Amino acid sequence: MEFKINVVKSNRKTFSLEIKPSLEIICRVPNSAAENEINDFLEKHRAWLEKNLKKARERISNESEIQKLSREELENLKLRAKEYIPQRVEFFANQMKVKYGTVTIRTQKTRWGSCSSDGNLNFNCLLMLTDFDIIDYVVVHELCHIKEMNHSKKFWNEVEKILPDYRKRRKMLQNIGVGIIKKVDKHNT
Repeated sequence: MEFKINVVKSNRKTFSLEIKPSLEIICRVPNSAAENEINDFLEKHRAWLEKNLKKARERISNESEIQKLSREELENLKLRAKEYIPQRVEFFANQMKVKYGTVTIRTQKTRWGSCSSDGNLNFNCLLMLTDFDIIDYVVVHELCHIKEMNHSKKFWNEVEKILPDYRKRRKMLQNIGVGIIKKVDKHNT
């Protein structure tokens, strides 16, 4: 398998390889690296490059097959979210003894939830395509921002008090989240 590699020399001490989402391959090397050193490094990492380039191509192919949600499906998700999520907010807010403002449901392409400085909460209707455990994680996460408006150790301790397994839930969301977000056609939001 042949591929074009962009070699970038800079003030660094190590060699590295990166495959960009565009499938561009970048080899970063020290300014002092000789051509034969670069070629040796690339040859040594040829198998890694071939394997990861194949994975990246498969990922792009799979993403193009993702079924986009229709406007009607998005509206249905919003209705379901408006029924379900505020109940979970109320449940956890009572448990955590926090007061919150309004709860808004939107279709968002970058966030699962947010909390304003005055305690207003926003949630992505796409959460309805995930597990209820994940929805609870996002609800608790945003409610904890009422106590801590950051992601400090203190903030994560608050999350852990309510959801001791929050790391597992967070990881689940990270694993499936990108695929779910890609179901939204920018023309339907």
